[in-house]
Amino acid sequence: MLRKLSGAMLVLLALTIQGVSAQQKRSLTHDDYDGWESLSSDRITKNGKWVGYMISPQEGDGRLEIIPFQNASKKFIIPRASGWDFSADDSYAVGKISPQEDSVRVLKLKKAKKDEMPKDSLFIYEMASGELEKMANVKSFAIPQEKGSWIAVHFEKEKPVKKDEADSTAKAEKPKKTDGTKLLVRSLDGAKSYEFDRVKSYGFSKNGDFLQYVLAEEDTLDNAAIYLLNLASGQSHLLHEGNTAYERVSFSPQSTYLAFVSTNDSTKAKKPYYDLYLTQTSSPDLEVVATKDSEGILDQSQISSDASIRFSENEKMLFFGVAEDYVDYAYESDTTILDEDRVSLDIWGWQDAEIQPMQLRNKSREQKRAYTASLDLSNGNIAQLEDREVNNVMLENKIERDFGLASTDAPYRRSYSWDIQIGRDLYQVDFKSGEKTLIEENISGYPGLSPEGKYVTWYSSTDSTWFAYDLASKKKIDLTANIPGVVFYDELHDSPSRPGSYGSAGWLAEDTAILIYDRYDIWKIDPKNPEAAVNITAGEGRKQQIEFRRQDLDREERSIDPKSTLYLTAFDEMSKESGLYTGSFSGASPKVILMTPHRYYGLSKAKDSKEITVRRSTYQENPDLYLGDMSLKNLRKASDLNPQQAGIKWGSVELVQYLANDGTPLQGLLFKPENFDATKKYPMMVYFYERNSDGLYSYRTPAPSASTINIPYFVSNDYLVFVPDIKYELGLPGPSAYDCIIPGVQSIVAKGFVDADNMAIQGQSWGGYQVAYLITQTNMFKAAGAGAPVVNMTSAYGGIRWGTGMSRMFQYEQTQSRIGGTLWEKPIYYIENSPLFFMDRVKTPVLIMHNDEDGAVPWYQGIEMFMALKRLNSPAWLLQYNGEDHNLRQRKNRKDLSMRLSQFFDHYLKGAPAPLWMTEGLPAVEKGRTLKYELEK
Repeated sequence: MLRKLSGAMLVLLALTIQGVSAQQKRSLTHDDYDGWESLSSDRITKNGKWVGYMISPQEGDGRLEIIPFQNASKKFIIPRASGWDFSADDSYAVGKISPQEDSVRVLKLKKAKKDEMPKDSLFIYEMASGELEKMANVKSFAIPQEKGSWIAVHFEKEKPVKKDEADSTAKAEKPKKTDGTKLLVRSLDGAKSYEFDRVKSYGFSKNGDFLQYVLAEEDTLDNAAIYLLNLASGQSHLLHEGNTAYERVSFSPQSTYLAFVSTNDSTKAKKPYYDLYLTQTSSPDLEVVATKDSEGILDQSQISSDASIRFSENEKMLFFGVAEDYVDYAYESDTTILDEDRVSLDIWGWQDAEIQPMQLRNKSREQKRAYTASLDLSNGNIAQLEDREVNNVMLENKIERDFGLASTDAPYRRSYSWDIQIGRDLYQVDFKSGEKTLIEENISGYPGLSPEGKYVTWYSSTDSTWFAYDLASKKKIDLTANIPGVVFYDELHDSPSRPGSYGSAGWLAEDTAILIYDRYDIWKIDPKNPEAAVNITAGEGRKQQIEFRRQDLDREERSIDPKSTLYLTAFDEMSKESGLYTGSFSGASPKVILMTPHRYYGLSKAKDSKEITVRRSTYQENPDLYLGDMSLKNLRKASDLNPQQAGIKWGSVELVQYLANDGTPLQGLLFKPENFDATKKYPMMVYFYERNSDGLYSYRTPAPSASTINIPYFVSNDYLVFVPDIKYELGLPGPSAYDCIIPGVQSIVAKGFVDADNMAIQGQSWGGYQVAYLITQTNMFKAAGAGAPVVNMTSAYGGIRWGTGMSRMFQYEQTQSRIGGTLWEKPIYYIENSPLFFMDRVKTPVLIMHNDEDGAVPWYQGIEMFMALKRLNSPAWLLQYNGEDHNLRQRKNRKDLSMRLSQFFDHYLKGAPAPLWMTEGLPAVEKGRTLKYELEK
C-alpha cells in the first residue's frame, strides 16, 4: 500500500511539475527578436574531419563554431568571427573578427570620427593543435582556392605618428599621400613571411603558386606598379611600373599566364584609355596584346576596364571586354554654358526599346557595358565575339570548348514592357574567328550546352516542350512532346503567362542522355531516340505524389556518371514529409533511405570522404546542422540554436484540408497556441500569399516585420493563425481569392474553437490587394491589415515598378494580377477586380502600410485606398515609412511596424486599449519627437 501510495504521489508530483513548467513559459515579446539566432556559412573540410558554421543573433555579436566531425561536443568558439573559410589543405580556419557591436554603438553615440572607430582583426586557427593567432587592424585577407597553405593579409592605414611634445625641436613627419597599405604574405604556419608596403590590391592564383600585388601611387610620383611573387622561391618580380592604374588582374587556370589592363592616363582623366597586358609567370617578360587600335577589335571601341578577364581551361584562349569609344557632344563640352542654364529632361519615345525609367535604372550598367572579345594565345589573333547586334555570349564557368552560344533579344525588346516572355535569337559562335551561325530565331527559354558540346538544349514555353539541337547535324529534336501520358510544364500554373518547366538534372557522361523532371518523376532521354525515354523513377513519384529530384553531391561535377549511386531528394506533396531515396539510372523503383515529418535542406558532402552535413527543421525545431553520412542513420545534431525557445510558449502547426467554392480540394496551415484547448474560443489571424502549405515543416523565425505578421509572435500570444492556399481563375483574381480563402476560414470556424467575432486578415503586396478586395465582399473580419495594396487596377496598369523601371502592364496582362488582357480589351475585368470602386461596402477597420519609395507597387495606391475610406468615414490608418521600399529594409522601421501591427490587432481582436497613434494620430509637428505607442487610459 505504501509503495502504491508513493507511486501515485510520484505521478501527481510529476504532473504538478509539468504544470508548473508549462505555467512558467512565457509569450514572445518584441524584445525577443534581437537575440534570436540563425545559422549560416556552414562548411565541411574536403577530408570530412572538420565542420564550421556561423551563429548570428539578429542584433549583436555572432560567433564561429568549429568542431571535429567525430566529436561535436569538442566545440571551439571564435566570438565575432565573419567571412571565414577553411584553408585548401584542411588544416586551418581563417577569417575576420569584427569589433564588439556595443563598443561601436557607444562610439557612434559619441559622434566618433571614422578613423577613431575600431577596425577588424584577423584570426588563424590551427584545428589539430587548437592554437589561435590574431592580427589587428585588418582591411582584408585572401587564401588560395585550390591548393597551398598561404594567406595574404592587407592592413588598414596606420595612424600618423604624433609629434613628441617633450622635444621642441622635433617635427611631426608628414605622411605621404597614397591609397596603398601594408600587405603581409605568409605561410599559415608562419614559417615563411613576406611584407610589402603601399599595396592597393592583390590576389592568389587558384593553385596557390603565385600572388600578384599592385602598388598604389605615392604623392605625385608616378610609381604605381604591379609585381608577381613566386611563393615557392620567395622571389618578387616587377612586371610593370609607371602607369596610373593596373586593374582586372587575372591568372590562367594553371597559373601559366597573368593578364591585366592598365592605363598611363592621369587618375583625374575623364577619358582614360586602357591596354591589355599579358605575361607568362615563368618569365617576367610583359607584352601589350591588345589596344583600342588592334586588328579585330570592334570598330569605334576601346579596351574595357570594367570587364573581367578570363582564360579557357586549356589556357589557349583569353577573353576580355571592349567598350564603346568616348563620344564628344558639343553641348556637353561647351564651357560657356552655366550648370544652372543646362536643360534637364527625359524624353519618352514610342520607338525606344526600353522606356525611360528602365533606361535610367540601367544607366550605370549600360555605361559600363563591355563586348566580349577573344585572344588566341597561339598566334595573337583577336576575334570580336559580341557586338552591338548580338551582345550576349554565354561563357561557361569553365571554358572547355573553342565555341559557345550567343543570343540577342534586340528584335523583340520593345515589347518587354508588356511581354516579359519575349524571345531571343540563338547563335553558335566560334571563339577563334568570332563567326556566328544562327541556330534559331525567336526561341523562348534559356539554352545551354551539353558537357561534351554535342547539343544545345532548352525548354520552350511557347511549345511546352524540351528541345535539343544537334550541332553536328544541325537538326532540332523535340525531346518530350511524344512521351505519352505526361507533361513537362508546371501543372499548377494559373496565370496568363506561358507555364515554365520543372527543370533538368543534367547530362549523363558522353552526352548519352539528359535527365528531365516532370512534376514528380525523372526521365532519361537520349536525343538520338527520344521516343525511347525511360522514367528512371519508374513512375513512383506520380503514383505516390512524391516529387523526386536528383541530389547533387559534387559542386564541380561536369556530367553525371551513370555508374554512380543515384541519390534522390523526396517531397511528399500531400503530407509534406521529405527525405532521401536511392534510385537507378535504368528505371528501377526508388528505395527509401529516410522519409520523416521534417524539412531537409542544404545537404553537403565532403569532397574526398563520405561525411555529410545537412539542415533539418520543423515549425518547432530550429534548422540546426546535423552530421552523418549518406545513410542518414543516427544523424547527430552539431549546433544548438536558440535554447531560450524552451522557455517560450511556441505552439504547433497542422495541415488542414478543405474545399474551394468550386469544389477544388485545397490545403492550408493552421497554427495553434501552446496548450491548445479545443473547448476554448481563440481569436484568429488569417494570412495568405499564393500557396504556402508546402512550408508545413519550415521553421519560422521570430523577427520584426518587413511587411507581414510574424506568425510565431501571434501564435505565442494565443492567436490562431490560418494560412490557406489559393488557386486562381484567369481574369478573376479577386473572386478567386474569395472562393479559396473564405471557405477555408469557414472550415476552421466550423471546428468550434475559433472566436468567429474576433477574426482578422493581413497580407502584403499581392496579399495586400486580396485583403482590400475581401473587405469589400464580406464583413466577417473584425479588422484588416493591407500592405502595399493595389486597389485601382486601372491606374496601376499604367504605373511603373520603380525598382526596375519596368511598366506594370506585364503584371496584369501576363503574370500575378492575372487579368489576361489590356485595359482597353478587358475594362470590366479591371474595374470589377479593383477594390477602390467598391470601398463604400467596407465596414472593416483597416491598417494600411505603403511606403514612399516602393519599387514594386506605386505608393499612391495606398493613398487612394486611405482617402476613399477617409471620405467614407470608415476607420483607416496609413503607415508611410519615409524612404522605405516595398518591404521595409531598415530594422528600426521593422520593429516599429511590428509594434503597431500587434497593437492594432490586439485592440480589435482582444479588446486591448488602443494606442495613442490610433486615437490621436501623429501630427506632423510631433513627427520624430514621439512614437505614440502609449495605450489609451
